[in-house]
Amino acid sequence: MLGSGPDSGALHDHSDSGTPEEVFSALLAAAIHWYERGQISQEKAAQVAGLDRTDFLALAREGVDVFVVDFNDLQSELERA
Repeated sequence: MLGSGPDSGALHDHSDSGTPEEVFSALLAAAIHWYERGQISQEKAAQVAGLDRTDFLALAREGVDVFVVDFNDLQSELERA
């Protein structure tokens, strides 16, 4: 989908984007969405949102799902343990 992914370049054009709070909220929402879909890493999601990884992880305390688990990978890890 053109212009809707983490590498689309849409993150770099902030002309007439709104207040800094609106821009931050939009970037955070996009980062969480892309991370939950597995399109970007946790580190990249934090970077997109303008946060460090620790602050991004702190969102979990606010009810934001910032931990993505691939259950097939988890099963493989458990079988190797």
